[in-house]
Amino acid sequence: MIEKREILIIGAGPAGLAASIEAAKTGAQVLLVDENDSPGGQLFKQIHKFFGSAKHKAGTRGINIGRELLKQTREAGVELWLSTTAIGVVEGKQVALVKKQEDGTEETLVVEAEKILVACGGAENAVNFDGWTLPGVMGAGAAQTMVNVRRVLPGRKILMVGSGNVGLIVSYQLMQAGADVVGIVEAAPRIGGYCVHAGKIRRAGVPVYLSHTVLHADAAPGGQEVASAVIVELDGQFNPIPGTEKKIDCDTICIATGLRPQVKLCALLGVRNGFIPELGGWMPLHDENMETNVKGVYVAGDTAGVEEASTAMDEGRLAGVAMAQELGYLTCWEGAQKKQEIIKRLQALRLGPFGERRQKAKDRIVAEGKRHE
Repeated sequence: MIEKREILIIGAGPAGLAASIEAAKTGAQVLLVDENDSPGGQLFKQIHKFFGSAKHKAGTRGINIGRELLKQTREAGVELWLSTTAIGVVEGKQVALVKKQEDGTEETLVVEAEKILVACGGAENAVNFDGWTLPGVMGAGAAQTMVNVRRVLPGRKILMVGSGNVGLIVSYQLMQAGADVVGIVEAAPRIGGYCVHAGKIRRAGVPVYLSHTVLHADAAPGGQEVASAVIVELDGQFNPIPGTEKKIDCDTICIATGLRPQVKLCALLGVRNGFIPELGGWMPLHDENMETNVKGVYVAGDTAGVEEASTAMDEGRLAGVAMAQELGYLTCWEGAQKKQEIIKRLQALRLGPFGERRQKAKDRIVAEGKRHE
């Protein structure tokens, strides 16, 4: 049996939630699905306050933004299926879903939608070193989920690899939860994250090893879990310098070396990819409305290029408005007005040297998308 909906949104993180609200409040029929047992995605990991302007919820904690979005989805009448995984595409815009029932059994359903938004987020990049598969080596995002969502401390003595915003923020949150962050290892010669986050780490006395990498992780004799790591200094070409090895005792190594867009479902839907390193690597090409080369298939959030949660929400809103307009729930004038407001906010988020590079990268994605139409 095939169930039909006007809009199917896959992924109930920041982008998916924002898109579902924008589309549903126009009167469109929206089904929002997520593989997790609770919605919100990254927002419910983010107990820190957002930056930016009032329009981007500056000064508000991510978890509170998530709660507000969930409230708005209920008010807009969004249909929400949790513990539901998209496993493939039957044909056209028919997506196969496995839905977990309350009694623990699973049901396979096929949903056919006029419009599909893929907002599956990003996957953490790994760093390969000897011992990287030992228990105790994990992504920083996994550690953040454990401590902020599941209330489980992943370890007592933690070595963080990567000094971008994720590495710095998660390190501080782990310390708040009672862990000892024994060091941050960064291959580049400078810290990659914002100064405000780096300042907290510095004031807490956490050593930061710039121009270093992990050489290998080791278990204790007779043990199977991480007990220590050996780091090494790097030269200007990122080659290890012999004789600079340092042993650091730790029971957990967190990897915070960036994200890459989740593109598998897009590939099954026939979406073309482009390689944009500034936004995480391979990602779906799309136009200014977040629509891909496959008519009626849209992308938003980290699936459309890795940026911040604020950007993901506005990209979701842009896709939600575009889908509602295409379905006839907004006039061309109404849709254009709403989209222009959102685009201005997105451009404001991409101010500054790092943001400017991301904006130029987004412009390349749109240009490539139009070239392949």
